[in-house]
Amino acid sequence: MTQERLQKILSRAGVSSRRSAETLILEGRVSVNGRVVLELGTRADPETDVVAVDGERLLRQARHYYLMLHKPAGFVTTRHDPEGRPTVFELVPDMPGLFTVGRLDRETEGLLLLTTDGAWAERISHPRYEVEREYEVRIAGPVSDEALDRLRHGIMLDGTWARPVVAYQSGHNGFSAILTIVILEGKKREVRLMCDAAGLAVKQLIRRRLGPLLLGWLAEGQWRHLDAREVSAFGKSERRANLGAQPSYPTHPSQ
Repeated sequence: MTQERLQKILSRAGVSSRRSAETLILEGRVSVNGRVVLELGTRADPETDVVAVDGERLLRQARHYYLMLHKPAGFVTTRHDPEGRPTVFELVPDMPGLFTVGRLDRETEGLLLLTTDGAWAERISHPRYEVEREYEVRIAGPVSDEALDRLRHGIMLDGTWARPVVAYQSGHNGFSAILTIVILEGKKREVRLMCDAAGLAVKQLIRRRLGPLLLGWLAEGQWRHLDAREVSAFGKSERRANLGAQPSYPTHPSQ
């Protein structure tokens, strides 16, 4: 009998990342052999024990799936929305165990990854791996040097210091400016809150890059499979492997 932590079992089965699995356990949604488990250190044998989430037994994944979606504005990243708003899962195939790698808020557009591989998702979403997130930010009106300096020096958000890796103006016209902002952690609404604190009104926010992956030609609402090279671009080592790496430029859709 080989026992493993429940977080690892849930992650490998494609239910969620290990960190999100902790939330499922604490919420009383996970059971082992019919008994609800509330302790994070609980172990089980995935071969002999019956592990279930919300009453549904885990199915072992024969293979994992890795998708990139160009998320449109107006879609939420939860599988079910109590308010009846459209979700990103309406735009991709119905695959058992598929979940989003991190989240984008409802009005943010751009690159969103979905997978059934919890361990892979963890290497992208956990802050310790320092995976870069690059955003194109369209601002209403001109952007002053003072506002840019404030962004670059960092802004206090909810008691923690938020400082982008990169923040610069990459375009403008008479009515709006375009900023490029790169962050590492991707806290909830972090880019919007930083811009708001710097006195900048965000008109549109698009995630263009996640680590070495570029959104590229992918049209709004369209999805494609990642190839093996793109999947392996996120290594297992706990270091910022993406900095200075050549971004991945996909050549054709796979729908």
